[in-house]
Amino acid sequence: MYPKLRIDLNKIKHNLDKIAGIVNKANCSIMIVTKVVCADKEIIKIVDQNDNVEYYADSRIENLASIDTNTKKKKVLLRLPMLSDVDRVVKYADISLNSEIETIKALDRAAMLQDTKHKIILMIDLGDLREGIYFTNEQEIFETVQQILELQNIELYGIGVNLTCYGAVIPQNENLSMLADFAHKIEEKFGIKLPVVSGGNSSSLHLIEKNQLPQGINNLRIGEAFYLANETAYTNKIDDMYDDVMLLEAEIIELKEKPSIPVGETGVDAFGQRPVYEDRGIIKRAILSIGKQDIDIDSLTPVDSKINILGGSSDHMILDVTKSDVNYKLGDIISFKLGYSATLKAFTSKYVAREYINN
Repeated sequence: MYPKLRIDLNKIKHNLDKIAGIVNKANCSIMIVTKVVCADKEIIKIVDQNDNVEYYADSRIENLASIDTNTKKKKVLLRLPMLSDVDRVVKYADISLNSEIETIKALDRAAMLQDTKHKIILMIDLGDLREGIYFTNEQEIFETVQQILELQNIELYGIGVNLTCYGAVIPQNENLSMLADFAHKIEEKFGIKLPVVSGGNSSSLHLIEKNQLPQGINNLRIGEAFYLANETAYTNKIDDMYDDVMLLEAEIIELKEKPSIPVGETGVDAFGQRPVYEDRGIIKRAILSIGKQDIDIDSLTPVDSKINILGGSSDHMILDVTKSDVNYKLGDIISFKLGYSATLKAFTSKYVAREYINN
């Protein structure tokens, strides 16, 4: 059945062992982010067997709920909880990332009703301008910590930061040192110990290589680097890791020679965009059975380097196969490496099948 993802579980295991080793050697625990693969059960099995991974992290409650409750790893909700969803957060997540005291108090009430304690990581915004109390508001940070410590069913488990995902701010020793300093100040001021100081995601890995990760940062949340062998600060590939643990395969459903420029007056496409075309003359065009409903076309790289992706609609992807050394035929399969965005959409789509390779 096509389109489908071919997932090499041996390569997944290799990448996990490698990335966990890198993070652990920096004296950091590791949260493996499962959202990009929608907590795929076969991948979860591999992660569950790795004793160097302490946490699963996901932004969807549904994904955390699907992970076997017998796992010894703690489950972390990455996206800030909704007030309307605190009951499920407490039920399915051991830990959640938070920045709003009202939400934290609602989690406290939900935890009381479920006769449990819920851990939170208080997020600090160091300038990326996504979630967190802004770093210049030190008094607000301390006041929030004080209120958290007064709650009966909430444990302040640590503080954390997110970088690169929205503002594209790169983690550096300077800004992450601010997070470590906040942790030290909180511990001194309130006489507590914070188990976790979470210094970001795959974009922080470059600091480990440079031996510049600040002392006091003891946790990283890793997704893209694990699945795609890519550190996300400077988009460098990580040595001795596979960038093809999964490949997208799609079938050719039309193969014809046609002009490279549409004929007639052009307006906007199905997505409201005004496309620009390059005049390549008459070309050999292959249409594949996958489109923008299922995949981010701009985040794909053909394994056949002589294929060019021309674009697509919601249900079709169109290629120029003119210069390929392969004499493609109707029904042939084209393979692609995936970037992060393509991986996310492919796993989310119910129309993309999955095949697991384990040999």
